[in-house]
Amino acid sequence: MNTFQRVAKAVNTVVFPLLRLPGVGPLLGKGMTVISYTGRKSGKTFELPVSYSRTGESLRVGVAAPDKKNWWRNFEGAGGDVTVTLPEGPRSGHAVAARDDKGRIWVTIELVAAA
Repeated sequence: MNTFQRVAKAVNTVVFPLLRLPGVGPLLGKGMTVISYTGRKSGKTFELPVSYSRTGESLRVGVAAPDKKNWWRNFEGAGGDVTVTLPEGPRSGHAVAARDDKGRIWVTIELVAAA
């Protein structure tokens, strides 16, 4: 594990529990969420805190230092299913990763209609 991965893991270890706290989670939840997904290769379920912006039923997640991270690769091509913890509760969605003309990676999540 390189230095970047160790720092990211330490930050996630702190942020993840905060998002689950009743008093703090809703405040952070306006710009942060936890996504859950199944790894394409491993078949394991992962949970990851991310920052996002929302327009209607679409979320946009920017991937900082994408060449040093792998999680977003699960959503290349046709994308994959995710569960997103939002202030109104958990929502299912479909995520697709794309690289823009400046080399940035964005993961767009289209939420499934709430039941």
